[in-house]
Amino acid sequence: MLALVKERYADFGPTLACEKLREQHDVVVSVETLRTWMSSEGLWRTRMQRRKPAQSPRRRRSCLGELVQIDGSDHEWFEGRAPRCTLLVYVDDATSRLMELRFVRSESTFEYFAATERYVRAHGKPCAFYSDKAGVFRVNAKDARAGDGYTQLDALCTS
Repeated sequence: MLALVKERYADFGPTLACEKLREQHDVVVSVETLRTWMSSEGLWRTRMQRRKPAQSPRRRRSCLGELVQIDGSDHEWFEGRAPRCTLLVYVDDATSRLMELRFVRSESTFEYFAATERYVRAHGKPCAFYSDKAGVFRVNAKDARAGDGYTQLDALCTS
């Protein structure tokens, strides 16, 4: 039975493999028994075994202004007393100090340009900005026809 699973259903989970054995080969075995056999042969790993190891945290920078984390948070900030908006936040990595806060209509390249200009005028240019993978920071289209994969904001932050 296990040879049949290896030959035809090696990439199936135990439940589907059990169904196929019953439907296609008139072989009846319990799902748990098949799961045990598949696990012992390395054909099946539990969800816990498949889980990727946690990524170790990035070490914080040691000096103010060395790295500034930037992000936007869309939220009902004013609880219905004003339109929904996004808060752009610039946080110093070394000190966790809030360096720039700005409420904007939406998280867009132009809003980040304006907030970054305010940040640079007030604090100078940091060594680096760190951001998530939101669309304003990278080209998400897999079939982009031209360019180097950087957005205008990403180019500004890395220059």
